[in-house]
Amino acid sequence: PNGSRASSSVPTVSLPELRLLLASGRVRLFDVRSREEAAAGTIPGALNIPVSELESALQMEPAAFQALYSTEKPKLDDENVVFFCQIGKRGFQATQLARSLGYTGARHYAGAYREWLEKEG
Repeated sequence: PNGSRASSSVPTVSLPELRLLLASGRVRLFDVRSREEAAAGTIPGALNIPVSELESALQMEPAAFQALYSTEKPKLDDENVVFFCQIGKRGFQATQLARSLGYTGARHYAGAYREWLEKEG
């Protein structure tokens, strides 16, 4: 059935693409793992918002988001809003969630932190 495609896929970003985006500063990167996981190491420049609180975070007023996370809230039409977790499952869920809330540029770094550590760590 035609309707199922949206639920089973989200736009992804590869490691080479992510490297380029990070180098150019044109990406909002979100680590949706737990605080403990993120504290043990994350991708430089990523903001940690555990997947359990992501929905409320993305629906906050920009000023409240800024106060809580010390950074500007991504805009709905930002082109590269990238989510990742440890192995991919939570990052995928986070990307689906963001897209359902209207973040048209939400993408999933499917390789996740595991791949980043392997290649960059």
